Amino acid sequence: MPLVVRKTLRTDLAVVDGLAHAGVATVHEAQGRTGLLRCDIRPIFRPARVAGNALTCEVAPGDNWSIHIAVEQAEPGDVLVVTPTSPCDDGYVGDLLAGSLQAHGVRGVVIDAGVRDTATLTEMGFPVWSKAISAKGTVKETPGNVQTPIVCAGAYVRPGDVIVADDDGVVVVPREQAATVLEAAQKREASEASKRPRLAAGELGLDIYGMRDRLAAKGLRYVDYADTP
Repeated sequence: MPLVVRKTLRTDLAVVDGLAHAGVATVHEAQGRTGLLRCDIRPIFRPARVAGNALTCEVAPGDNWSIHIAVEQAEPGDVLVVTPTSPCDDGYVGDLLAGSLQAHGVRGVVIDAGVRDTATLTEMGFPVWSKAISAKGTVKETPGNVQTPIVCAGAYVRPGDVIVADDDGVVVVPREQAATVLEAAQKREASEASKRPRLAAGELGLDIYGMRDRLAAKGLRYVDYADTP
């Protein structure tokens, strides 16, 4: 039987917004290179950057009924995360559903399926990360679970986990780790900021990152061309 879980836990939006500022690549590195969704989940327009609490939703193939149910559970700062119970590329979300989601404070959609009305969604400034773009519509016959743990595009997502999405892809941060990951991401940003002008000035990453001793330990040798056979 399909299930809707109400009053789920959510991550503080100050932490969510901090992770949005850091971006997907930095967050992924900061949490030990975990949590990435498959790389075929792409934004329908660029540039796009958002983070929010995961509002999770399972849909039957070719059926978007559960998304309408999910709108009722939405809170400001959420990102809708949709996974089909069997692979399907149909256009589950269009401009009408997007308008409804926006009205309830949803910041964007991540869906392991299709989306349509992309020109209008772009004009609306409503970001969507999807596997496909498809004009094929859906029916409303089979409800699925809402606000339960799901697997979306290869990543485990629970309600209230943080979804960070930008032009590089999508990453999920477990809600219990979000504040710690944000701290690590900010430290990483500061470190990168200190190195950026040095690299731009021509200093080698080999020296900045102290790579030479490690490379020597791996057996790397330098020889002049005149000394090669």
